[in-house]
Amino acid sequence: MTGCRVSASPESPASLERQDNMSISAQSIRSFVNFKRTRSLRGILGLTAIALVTGMSSPAAAGPRPGAYDGNWNVTFTTRAGNCSSTNSAPFNVSGTQVSSAGGGKVTGGVSPNGAVSVRISVGMSAADGKGRLVGNSGTGRWSGVISGDRCSGTWQASKT
Repeated sequence: MTGCRVSASPESPASLERQDNMSISAQSIRSFVNFKRTRSLRGILGLTAIALVTGMSSPAAAGPRPGAYDGNWNVTFTTRAGNCSSTNSAPFNVSGTQVSSAGGGKVTGGVSPNGAVSVRISVGMSAADGKGRLVGNSGTGRWSGVISGDRCSGTWQASKT
């Protein structure tokens, strides 16, 4: 059996040399096949381990427990654009995933387990939509709407009472 081998020498960057009497034994083929199987098995086991570690969620990794934001919240609205009052505040109530009014006006909306919140507030002919995030006992976000006929927008901050 005859084969080729590539070698580098100072005189020639890559020259082809002829090599005679090349042999492949059954033992070397078995070793190669077993190496591929072992390598594949290791890869599968490694991927399985990674999937289990990243897929299994601990309470800390999963975020706050359901109902973690339950309770009354005081929300302060600050106007950044438009002809509306510079600041207003309103009490909200969170129960599970629902956000509602804790006094004055109609509030509808929800909060997800990771704290993302989306609400709609209406009082008479005025209405505003807000989005943001609650973290622990506080939260921040943005709002926009029509208040007493004027289009306004701004930011909000919340604290759990």
